[in-house]
Amino acid sequence: MTTLGTFKYDNLFAGSAEVITGSVVAGAKLTRGTVVGLISATEKAVAVDSTKADGSEKPYGIVAEDVEIDKPAIVYLTGEFNQSALTFGGTDTAGTHKIALRNIGIFLKGNIEA
Repeated sequence: MTTLGTFKYDNLFAGSAEVITGSVVAGAKLTRGTVVGLISATEKAVAVDSTKADGSEKPYGIVAEDVEIDKPAIVYLTGEFNQSALTFGGTDTAGTHKIALRNIGIFLKGNIEA
């Protein structure tokens, strides 16, 4: 048997999720649970930031694992996530993007740790 990766429970999920492989923009290092938007000109992901006007102000998905500069990344496109486990760009919060995320099939919930 081959091990493809490991998982440490971090309370990110509140249900199921759908994933896609994408790419991050050069100069960006993103951590698991970062909500990302896509820069329209390059279609590369960066932390979503409502103050931007390049396309990345709109949420696209949530990074599934830490990713280095300009490397392929796994991004959750749909699912249910613990809003307190997410990170955003700028001064954005879950409240900033909750409705937009719901509109693309990402639902934010509040998990209670056991």
